[in-house]
Amino acid sequence: MTEKEIYTKIVKIINERFDVAEEKITPELNFSKDLNADSIDIVEFVLELEDTFSAEIPDEDAEKLYTVADAVKYIANHQ
Repeated sequence: MTEKEIYTKIVKIINERFDVAEEKITPELNFSKDLNADSIDIVEFVLELEDTFSAEIPDEDAEKLYTVADAVKYIANHQ
C-alpha cells in the first residue's frame, strides 16, 4: 500500500471519528492540538488504525504519533 493510499484511509478515519471535513485534514494536523483529542480519543484512534491496516502499534510507538504524517509514516514502515 502506498503512502498516498494510507493517507487517504487515515483522512477518512479522522473525518468519521472527529467530524472534521476532509479538506481541512493535512499531513501537519496534530491530533492533540488541532483535534483537541484526549488520551482516550487517541487510544481509540490507534485501535482503529490497527484494525484498518491489520497492524499492531505498541503503546510506546503510539505515544510518538502526533500528526497525520507521523501515522502515515509509521503504517508505511510497518506493513
